[in-house]
Amino acid sequence: MVQKYEIDRLDIKIINYLRENARMPFTDLAKKLNVSAGTIHQRYEKLREAGVIIGSSIKVNYAGLGHAVTVLLGIHLHNAKDVDSVIDKLSKIDEVVEANYTTGNFALIIKAKVKDIEHFHDFLRHKLQAIPEIRSTESFISLKQVIDKDISLDANT
Repeated sequence: MVQKYEIDRLDIKIINYLRENARMPFTDLAKKLNVSAGTIHQRYEKLREAGVIIGSSIKVNYAGLGHAVTVLLGIHLHNAKDVDSVIDKLSKIDEVVEANYTTGNFALIIKAKVKDIEHFHDFLRHKLQAIPEIRSTESFISLKQVIDKDISLDANT
């Protein structure tokens, strides 16, 4: 349940530290911020209940797991009313790691992780273009991800 919670500078500092290391013990974080571990725990729980913190995660180097190619695809639908059905089908395809419902030329823009170009071709033909509601796609193969960051949260404002 998302609740209203007024974020302050201490909360921003907690969020910034946890973005760097989501596994940092509350006691270590408390020492860094000069507050009690109980304060950190209480603030963390309030941020979680307010929907500001939504779990914890790790970053995966997909290339290290054999999925070295990232492809962005713009998707045109036959009919805009089919978007929910297509999103549901895309969510079940392993290679699709992100999907955005957009304005502009495409109804959806997705990100897919594949092993190589042969895998991409198979994914495109047998999974993505097999979805009947998809009219066409436009592919953009990423040569290199040059920026991957969170937005800056300034605890001094």
